[in-house]
Order: sequence, then C-alpha cells, then structure tokens
Amino acid sequence: MDAKRSNEPTRTQKRTTVERKSDRELVVTRTFDCSARILFEAWTKPELFKQWWVPKSLGMSLLSCELDVRVGGSYRLVFANEGSPMAFFGRYLEVTPPSRIVWTNDEAGEGGGVTTVTFTENGEKTLLVLHDLYPSKDALDAALGSYDGMQETLDQLEELLVTLETREGQS
Repeated sequence: MDAKRSNEPTRTQKRTTVERKSDRELVVTRTFDCSARILFEAWTKPELFKQWWVPKSLGMSLLSCELDVRVGGSYRLVFANEGSPMAFFGRYLEVTPPSRIVWTNDEAGEGGGVTTVTFTENGEKTLLVLHDLYPSKDALDAALGSYDGMQETLDQLEELLVTLETREGQS
C-alpha cells in the first residue's frame, strides 16, 4: 500500500482517503451528504451496520452482527470466509452520540489496534474520520491489506445513507 492513497471522485463516487500518518497510525476520511446523527446510527444499529460493512466484491457474508454500543459494551462480527467462519470482536471504550465511537480490535490479541471514528457535521454534510492506532509498526503493516476494500465499504454506506435520508424526509 502506498503511504498515501486517494481515489479521484466522480459524479457518483465520493472521495475516500486512506493515509498512513505514522508507523502506527492510519487515517481514513470521507465526507457524506447527511447528518451526523444518521451516520452515527448506521455505525451503531446492527440492522443497519450489517447492510454496508462487508465489501460485496469479496464474496464474504456477515453471519452475525452483535453490537452493544455503550462504554464497556462489546461487539462481535462473524464472517463466512471461504467456508470457514472468521470473527472480529472487541470492546467499546468511548461512545459519544452522535460524534464519536472508540473501540478495541481484540481478535488480533496484542497486535490489535484501537479505532476511533468521529462524525463532524458541517451544514448538511458530515466528515467521517476513522483513525486506527496500532501497538507497533509491524501490527499496522500486517493489517494494511484489510484497508483495500475501504472505498467499496464506504460506497455501500453512502448507498444506505441515501435510503435512510429519503425515508426520514418522507416521515
């Protein structure tokens, strides 16, 4: 992976940037055309989260999605990966609706990082910043491949947000 990667926006594609900030830090940014509240809900409600989190092109499916989004709560995501299940899990360290969520990535043991996602509203748009901090350079290097699908994942989130905003506007 390049030290800095960005995809040029098109009429239908928003710009997602993935940037290595240091030996241990990676930051993903993207602006969405919705409120921070709607974006926060898409990250914290299991019935919404499971609709966008897995890049469809990977051919994986999300078998279960358990999110107890509160300080001290936990999450567990189980994927079908080439026939065998693969789990991601951790604990929520900080939850500040609708602006911030911090969680651990415990499936990697001591190599797991801490993820902070913030939602900063500006008018009718919200800037999402996802910041991953790993315990070492080696741990980040080992995780870099998992960011390859980030553009697609956030595109899927964008599609869901359009649906949610439309529904809310009709209420």
